[in-house]
Amino acid sequence: MVIRWKKEILSLLLGDIACFIVALFATLFIRYYGDSHANYLVPIHIAPFSIMFVVSVIVFFIAGLYDKQTNVLKRKLISLILTAQIANLILAVIFFYFLSFFTITPKTNLFLYGAFSLMFILMWRIYIANWLHMSRIENVLFVGESSELKELQEEINRNSGYRMQCILVNDFKDPILRDVPKKIVTIVTDLRKIDKKYLSEIQLSGYLFARVRFIDFRDLYEEVFDRVPLSTVYEGWFLENIFSDRKFFYDFLKRFMDISIAVVLGLATLLFYPLIALAIKLEDRRSIFIFQDRVGVNNNIIRIIKFRSMRESDGGKWLTKNDRRITRVGKFIRQTRIDELPQLWNVIRGDISLIGPRPDIFDLDEQLKKSISYYSLRNIIKSGLSGWAQIHQELPPQSLEETKLRLGYDFFYLKNRSFMLDLEIALKTIKTLLSRAGI
Repeated sequence: MVIRWKKEILSLLLGDIACFIVALFATLFIRYYGDSHANYLVPIHIAPFSIMFVVSVIVFFIAGLYDKQTNVLKRKLISLILTAQIANLILAVIFFYFLSFFTITPKTNLFLYGAFSLMFILMWRIYIANWLHMSRIENVLFVGESSELKELQEEINRNSGYRMQCILVNDFKDPILRDVPKKIVTIVTDLRKIDKKYLSEIQLSGYLFARVRFIDFRDLYEEVFDRVPLSTVYEGWFLENIFSDRKFFYDFLKRFMDISIAVVLGLATLLFYPLIALAIKLEDRRSIFIFQDRVGVNNNIIRIIKFRSMRESDGGKWLTKNDRRITRVGKFIRQTRIDELPQLWNVIRGDISLIGPRPDIFDLDEQLKKSISYYSLRNIIKSGLSGWAQIHQELPPQSLEETKLRLGYDFFYLKNRSFMLDLEIALKTIKTLLSRAGI
């Protein structure tokens, strides 16, 4: 299923690009058919519109049009495409009319291209792509007793877009397994826990000769939920997934990007500091900034700076959705993440990164280490302003169970961290901030 999903994403990407290209040539054909200057006018449109193709794909990515949930649950697909295409048209107008990057200002062509690309994308995504990816329902057997395996089975059965019908049994002794060669083509289980007592040699040979496919439930769980199942984490997991691959070049590149982006953003947002400070001061005439001791990389204490959004310190206690300790100004600057702008200084200093697990307040971190196994190991890499957990959880954790979910996301990031994953987090963070700001 993992491989199949990646192929579907690639086909969607290539199909979208093909739609943009066909839309451009349809525009140029209608606009310049029979024109004696066509041989000159057509080539000068190719290069600038090619840049717009790249921008459009990035906008589609930010809009979530390559997410599993969007393509499995197609209820919002049309509205997302419309919104993304409007954004693409606005960006095209800015590029062609307000910036001096291009030597053409294609008024009519831009309108025609927008109409054609929208029509082709809708036809491709709603009809053609759905037909290409449609296949018969696959019978899948889930074998095991863990709550996370059951959670995975229920999630897949709940969404018909996965095109899988899953049955859950406790072990390989269940009578239903007698019909595996006839009805079941895939078995999902924890492959690392299989031994002779759990799966006999006779059963194993029968499944292999019948070409039954086995999938480790950890891989499927991570693919569906984008987090690591905590029940499968043990000491060897970290040795296998973290320390066995020290990413020196990636870490160097990430530090370079942190400094570059933080300096640019810091200078660009300095103009807003007086307005933010005035709003905070006018509400209750108390301090503008707060300094918090948090737990950073290698469990070292770091002091971060923020715009004050609360009347009093949370003292390491979880916040509720409408917590009375949050001021009116504080509610707005927390929703839009404006309160964290001063932390760009922490990024430049090297206390935190732009992307990474969010650092906990010291008191809360001490409590969580006692309650959740391996919790302190989320700090083996540098903390960040935004992270994989932040783009998946709408609000910061407000309970122990929500914190465990966050830890699963953090471990997923530890295992898969890369420049491309950081880029995905950055783009989705921008999308979240824009939606919270009502844009």
